[in-house]
Amino acid sequence: MLFETIAKVIAERTDRDVAEIKPESTFAELGIDSLDTVELLMNLEDEIGMEIELDQKVETVDDLVKFIESKKG
Repeated sequence: MLFETIAKVIAERTDRDVAEIKPESTFAELGIDSLDTVELLMNLEDEIGMEIELDQKVETVDDLVKFIESKKG
């Protein structure tokens, strides 16, 4: 479910079809730069109802899923 939420937010942000976004997709491949990442995380925080404070590098959508799951405890 978390992956689907993240994919939806990325699709909205990048004007891509949700089906194009895979767990192994890198943010660079999706055309998301560091500024986009900040805005993406703010949108995602609203969607999932928790603050996301990235304290490690995430390169793929799956990295982000695992990071958020680890913070949810």
